[in-house]
Order: sequence, then C-alpha cells, then structure tokens
Amino acid sequence: MSLLSEFKAFAVKGNVVDMAVGIIIGAAFGKIVSSFVGDVVMPPLGLLIGGVDFSDLAVVLKAAEGDSAAVVLAYGKFIQTVVDFIIVAFAIFMGIKVINRLKREEAAAPAEPPAPSVEQQLLGEIRDLLKARHDQP
Repeated sequence: MSLLSEFKAFAVKGNVVDMAVGIIIGAAFGKIVSSFVGDVVMPPLGLLIGGVDFSDLAVVLKAAEGDSAAVVLAYGKFIQTVVDFIIVAFAIFMGIKVINRLKREEAAAPAEPPAPSVEQQLLGEIRDLLKARHDQP
C-alpha cells in the first residue's frame, strides 16, 4: 500500500473527521466563552469590587527609563485567565452532566427483547409438532 493511499485511509476515518469537527467547534466555543467572560461577567464583577478592571491590575517592578520599557507584573491578566478557565471548566462540567443524565435515562428505559432467530422459531415449531404427536392417543 502506498504512502498516499495509507494517508487517505487514515484521513477519511470517522475518528479523524470527528476530531477535526470537535477542534473547530471547540475553537468557536472558546471565542464565545471569551466574549462572555470579557463582555458580560467581568464588567459587573469589576463594578462589585470598586470598578476595578482585572486586566489592568499590575505592579510596576521597575519604571521605564529612557528607551527601556517598564518591568510590570501584570497579575490582572492572570486573574482574568483563571476566571476564563473556571467558566469554561464549569460549562464543560454542566454539558457532560446533561449528557450523562440523558445516557442514564436512555439506559433506564427497558429494552425490548430481541425477536427469536429463524433457527429458534423452527426449533419451537418442531418442539410443538413433537409434543402434539406425543399427546395424541
């Protein structure tokens, strides 16, 4: 098998396509969560703590001198990233919780017993015929 045909067989497998779709949807979901955190959650939270914007929180370790830039410990950006992570983790937790609940409900529903196979039906008919013949005087 040539390298190209092996790659083609690998690339069109369902798992690879599913993974690619998951990555694309995950990237889009990340943008949604970033917007939610930055535009919806953080402004009221900043207002509650006195109008402070987390991303602006920083400590200047060394002031700018001449052409050199200031050395800044931007811990507010770290706090913002931690809050983003917590919200994403919680959203994923809630999604998995819903999926697990749906799986449990599906599993709890009693499954209909499978229909007997053709062999089982034939054996049942033979049994009934033999029993009827044996029961006759």
